[in-house]
Amino acid sequence: MTEELKKEGFGILTEIDVQSTFKKKLDVDFKKYKILGACNPQFAFKSISSEDKIGVFLPCNVIVEENPGGEVEVSAVDPVASMMSVENEALGDVAADVRQKLMKVIENLN
Repeated sequence: MTEELKKEGFGILTEIDVQSTFKKKLDVDFKKYKILGACNPQFAFKSISSEDKIGVFLPCNVIVEENPGGEVEVSAVDPVASMMSVENEALGDVAADVRQKLMKVIENLN
């Protein structure tokens, strides 16, 4: 996953191991589930330069989870849907570009 993200210019800023966290904090067994905070610096710079409060939507979260039977599922935030709540037209093109790159990452995993 991280290699495919790198190919599209994303780095991983955060990695949350939900399974481990739930076990440690709640003593609960949970499936393998990681939240990756992916960031493309160029797009982040464009976004924050256009709207300084956009940082509340960054980084782009990508989820990698193991479903019953061992199948791995990958999901990513839809930046276009997220940006709809911000009334700033300059973010539309950036969000569309990020969406396209995240979709490509997921498609390349198959």
